[in-house]
Amino acid sequence: MTRQGKLHHLTNRIPGQIYLWLAIPIFGASSAVTRRLTEIGAQNFVNGQNPISLCNVLFVGNLCALMVLMLLYGREWQRRTLRQLSRQDWLSLVIVAILSGALAPGLIFQALALTQVNNVVLIGRLEPPLTLALSIWFLGERVNRWEIVGAIASFIGVVLTIFLQPPETNMMQVGGFSIGVGELLVAIAALALAVSTIIGKKRLSKVPLGIYSIVRTGLGTAVFFVSALVLYGSHHFMDVLSPFLWQWMLAYGVVIVVVGQSLWTAGLRASTVSTASIVSSFTPVAGIVAAYLVLGEVPSAAQYLGGSVILIGIIVSQVGIHKKTSRRVTETVNSMQAEQAIAGKVGFKGI
Repeated sequence: MTRQGKLHHLTNRIPGQIYLWLAIPIFGASSAVTRRLTEIGAQNFVNGQNPISLCNVLFVGNLCALMVLMLLYGREWQRRTLRQLSRQDWLSLVIVAILSGALAPGLIFQALALTQVNNVVLIGRLEPPLTLALSIWFLGERVNRWEIVGAIASFIGVVLTIFLQPPETNMMQVGGFSIGVGELLVAIAALALAVSTIIGKKRLSKVPLGIYSIVRTGLGTAVFFVSALVLYGSHHFMDVLSPFLWQWMLAYGVVIVVVGQSLWTAGLRASTVSTASIVSSFTPVAGIVAAYLVLGEVPSAAQYLGGSVILIGIIVSQVGIHKKTSRRVTETVNSMQAEQAIAGKVGFKGI
C-alpha cells in the first residue's frame, strides 16, 4: 500500500465526531481571533489606515473560504447539474447568499467593533430558536416539547444578556429599553440567518450541498464588496493588497478557514445528525473561553446569567433532538438542509 493509501486508510478509521470536536474550538475562537487581528492592525497603520480592518478580514477571509469550497466541492460544479436548477432555485440561492453570505456576516463583523465578543457569541444564540419558530410557522415542522422548552429558555437567556447589559457608549432606545447598537446588529444578523435557513429548507431541497455552499460564499462576497464600495467608497479597500494584511490573513485563512472547514466537512460526512448537533452545541462555550484566553474578556454578570440560561436551553433542546432522531440513528449529514441546520447551531465560523 502506498503512503497516500495508508494515510487515506488511517483517516477513514478516525470517527467523524473527532473531526467535529477538533473543528469546534477553531470556530469558537473565530470571533476572538478576528477582534485580535483588528487590534494588531490598529497598532500598525499603513498609509494612515488599519490594514486589518473588519471589512478587509471578511472580504479576504471569504475569498480563502471560497477557494477551500472549490477544492472540496468542485466536482459537483458541472454543467448538467447546473441546468437542472430552476429559475426559482437560482432566485432562492441569490436571496440566501445575500442574507447569509453578505448581510449577516457584515452585521456580525460590525458588531465585533462595537461590543464584546462574549455578547456576539451569546446573542448569536438567538438564531436556533428563531429558526425553530419560523420552521413551525412556515413549514409546519413537527417538534417535541423538549425542543420548544429549550428554544424558549435560549430566547430568554439572549433577552437577559441584551437588556441586563451595563450602560455603554453605543446605546439606543427600543420600545422604552436601552440596547447596545452592537447587540442589536447581532440580533438582526441572527434573524437574517434564520430566514435564510427557512428559505433553504423550503426552496432548495434539491440543490447539491457543494453548489449551495459555493454560490452562497461567492455571491455573498461579491454583494458585500459592492455594498461596501457604495457605502464607504473605493478607498475602504485601499489596503486589501497590503503584505501586512495578507501575512496575517494567510495564518487566519489556514487555521480558521482551511483547517476548520476541512475538519468540519470531514466530520459531517462521517457523523450522524444527532452527533453533529450535540457537538455543535458546544460552540458558545468554546467562544467564551477563547474570548478570555485571546482577549482577556471576563464575562459580566449579565453574560453569566444569560449564558447560563442559554446553556440550559441548549441542553434541553438536545434532549428533544436526541429523542426525535433516536429512531434514525444512522441518518448522516448528507444534504444541504441537514448541513444548514447544524451550521445554525454553530453560529459565526469566521467566514
